[in-house]
Amino acid sequence: MMGVQVVGRKEQQISGSPPDKPKLMHGGNYIKEGRDSSKSTWLLFSPERDEAGSLARFLNIFSTHGVNLSHIESRSSARRPGYEFMVECEHGAGDFGAALEDLKKNVGYLNIISRNYKDNRCAVPWFPRRIRDLDRFANQILSYGAELDSDHPGFTDPVYRARRKYFADIAYEYKHGQPLPHVNYTKEEIGTWGVVFRKLVELYPTHACKEHNHVFPLLIENCGYREDNIPQLEDVSNFLKDCTGFTLRPVAGLLSSRDFLAGLAFRVFHSTQYIRHHSKPLYTPEPDVCHELLGHAPLFADPAFAQFSQEIGLASLGAPDDYIEKLATCFWFTVEFGLCRQEGNIKAFGAGLLSSFGELQYCLSDEPELREFEPELTGEQKYPITEYQPIYYVAESFESAKDKMIKFAQTIPRDFGVRYNPYTQSIDILDSPKQMKDLLKEVHQEMGLLLNTMDKL
Repeated sequence: MMGVQVVGRKEQQISGSPPDKPKLMHGGNYIKEGRDSSKSTWLLFSPERDEAGSLARFLNIFSTHGVNLSHIESRSSARRPGYEFMVECEHGAGDFGAALEDLKKNVGYLNIISRNYKDNRCAVPWFPRRIRDLDRFANQILSYGAELDSDHPGFTDPVYRARRKYFADIAYEYKHGQPLPHVNYTKEEIGTWGVVFRKLVELYPTHACKEHNHVFPLLIENCGYREDNIPQLEDVSNFLKDCTGFTLRPVAGLLSSRDFLAGLAFRVFHSTQYIRHHSKPLYTPEPDVCHELLGHAPLFADPAFAQFSQEIGLASLGAPDDYIEKLATCFWFTVEFGLCRQEGNIKAFGAGLLSSFGELQYCLSDEPELREFEPELTGEQKYPITEYQPIYYVAESFESAKDKMIKFAQTIPRDFGVRYNPYTQSIDILDSPKQMKDLLKEVHQEMGLLLNTMDKL
């Protein structure tokens, strides 16, 4: 199955020097076509009539056809009286097709949720329904973060390679709900951070968008952002959660972009913790902690940008592969390399720009071509990975970009809607009249509250 995966590219470059051309590497949040490796299908179904022994009867269907189930879950059904069941069917054993046909004859409702979308045109790719479901794919990485290509600056440095394995291992062991791993960075690592920090803060006042420049002093005040200290993910994550509900989660290596974008639906950003090699402090072949904390984190504290990022994630849930690629490309040209208009000037808001001393200067020069951000067109644009972008897309505002993304999401062929429930940190699938009525009641109550408040004002 073709999807999109997170890979690295050049980031830091002293202005005026020729850009290096590294190979694509594993890392945090850049995007490239890749392969999804999941090997199971989820089925959500409910009996036609609520009666004792229903689950046992259904399980016998799978047993008869030799299909192994690795997960079984029951819950109250929102579609009809009684219960519905969710099971994970492993591939490679038994006759899944025959089991599915028998199941269809005995259920009142059936939804096939499969990662192998092209294997079944009626299927919906699996996606997480609850925030703890992110644990299911967080370690289904396409490449371990401790692996380095031969042209990586740290490839021949055994100390650096051991350090990278340490960072990958602690991320690999992480589970939702645990404290984020605390890292005691070395003097050498802090020195590398300091070089990057000093160069970038020189440019932020004139090159970064106003939202970034508003939040950055707050990160200095609350999260230990300074040139002689690398902030801890836990501190930054707690700050973001207080601002917009966004949180950070450590990642051990490459995620498919279907999985990476799904995290955004829950306002979760998968972040690296390692830092680039000290021999080239203004260059990295993959996203590192400088990219994550200097480029991404500040904007996730802005409500409008956070909502825009989440809309990309929500649009990805259950989307066909070709739309995942389009959404990933929109992510590339906005969250990673986006520009915006503010007070008649062009400013940078993409993390790939805000963490790159060289490209932050280049993107606002007369060299690149600027185009208006339109998701249906932007999502089709090809882009280079290992050099400065020849084309950048400009958003009128984060609100405008969000509205355009919502409209684009409506064109994605899905026979259901999705809604994030912040109270339970879960995804509601909207595919029944009862759900629509319940949602309309909530909207009506909210409208009543707003009208009453307006009357008082």
